[in-house]
Amino acid sequence: MNDNRARWLALWVLCLGDLMIVLDTNIVNVALPTIQGDLGFTQSALAWVVNAYMLTFGGFLLLGGRLGDLLGNRKVFLVSVVAFTLASAVCGLAPTAELLVAGRGVQGLAGALVSAVALALIVGLFQDPAERAKAMALYGFVMSGGGAIGVLLGGVLTGFVSWHWVFLVNVPVGVAVGILGLRVLPADRGTVGTRLDVPGAVLVTTSLMLVVYGVVGGGDHGWTSARTLGVLAVGAVLMAAFLGWEARSGNPLVPLRFFRIRTIAVAQVVGMLWSGAMFATFFLSSLYLQQVLAYDALQIGLAFVPTAVVMALFSLRWSDRLVMRFGARGPLTVGLGIVAVGLALLARVPVDGSYVVDVLPAMVLTGAGAGIALNPMLIAATSDVEPQDAGLASGLANTSFSLGGALGLAVLVSVSTWRSDALGGASAEALTGGFQLAFGCGALFALAAAVIAGTLLRSAAAAEAAPQPSATVSASTVSGSSS
Repeated sequence: MNDNRARWLALWVLCLGDLMIVLDTNIVNVALPTIQGDLGFTQSALAWVVNAYMLTFGGFLLLGGRLGDLLGNRKVFLVSVVAFTLASAVCGLAPTAELLVAGRGVQGLAGALVSAVALALIVGLFQDPAERAKAMALYGFVMSGGGAIGVLLGGVLTGFVSWHWVFLVNVPVGVAVGILGLRVLPADRGTVGTRLDVPGAVLVTTSLMLVVYGVVGGGDHGWTSARTLGVLAVGAVLMAAFLGWEARSGNPLVPLRFFRIRTIAVAQVVGMLWSGAMFATFFLSSLYLQQVLAYDALQIGLAFVPTAVVMALFSLRWSDRLVMRFGARGPLTVGLGIVAVGLALLARVPVDGSYVVDVLPAMVLTGAGAGIALNPMLIAATSDVEPQDAGLASGLANTSFSLGGALGLAVLVSVSTWRSDALGGASAEALTGGFQLAFGCGALFALAAAVIAGTLLRSAAAAEAAPQPSATVSASTVSGSSS
């Protein structure tokens, strides 16, 4: 197999592996009522099917990126794919609620490591700016379109087979990714002689997990409750301790100079705002279709098909061309602006709404905007880094997306619930009022992200939009025969 063909096949393997992870964030949501009935979850315990995954996924992303730099991205990717596949089998066959929650926690940890190093491997595989833009476009579709595909697949599997296959579907995919990855992913040795910053790793991982735990529980326990504020305060103290340790450490997990790189710092903020809007949109629009328009699981899944199709069209056909012609800043700003318009349209959904008239146009716009924006978003988030820090840059980008998604979902769901309660509770009119306000707030998140990207990202020539070879993993770093 020639080198060029091997690189593109490796890209498809990496994208397929990451697609498993992205799908798993949303695929389970549609199946939750069925899982609750079969395994006897209480209403409060049912949330842990989602929360166990989010806690470990959000907590280990940063550590996963650094482990890839130190141990080798290929090794971390393959081991984590195996762990994720085994955990998926445990979840799919789980006879008890406790075993399912434990399996979800392992899924989240392994998924964090896969996501953290996949982007770093792509950065190393593609040195030419035009090729890298095309590769990022495909990866961007996986990240942005995977949520919509997850809702669709969850509806289809739950409606036609059983909830067990929401997890078991990962097993054949994981086996295929593992076998192909052994053959086509380039060998890399990691940073020889560098030790892991264990105190820093413990501090940041614990801090991130506590922050996610506080956020996902804020809606249930109250944002001003002693429990929520206490958990968030401890997480903040540990994060401050982590930053203090990193400033003094001779071998830091996250060199603080990273946060002085303007492009990367701006990309983290933009990524958090945008992912917060998008995660909440998928979740709340599903609830609107179910609770107000009375759609079943399969109908909800099919309703997201146009979003996935439009995302694919813009990601795979036009996003890379826009980046090469205009640089990262312009397409990112325009794409986020289109997402904001789509969410603003959703803020007008009526009680007696029609999918074609009231929902579909907004889904098409958000799909188009996401398809345009994520490629330049990823390029900005991984630019201006040294070769040995590519995994860390990838981990930072994924951490901002994950934390932004958790925060956005928690905040917008709380806003929706507060507004619905103020309007009278569980009636269709009250629920719709809550959804409208939440979608409006999501539109403001996306608009803020567009403004920040347009004003604070540095201007770059089109050819500079993709990171240059000197700022990424060099070809020699990741070259070598696959074993």
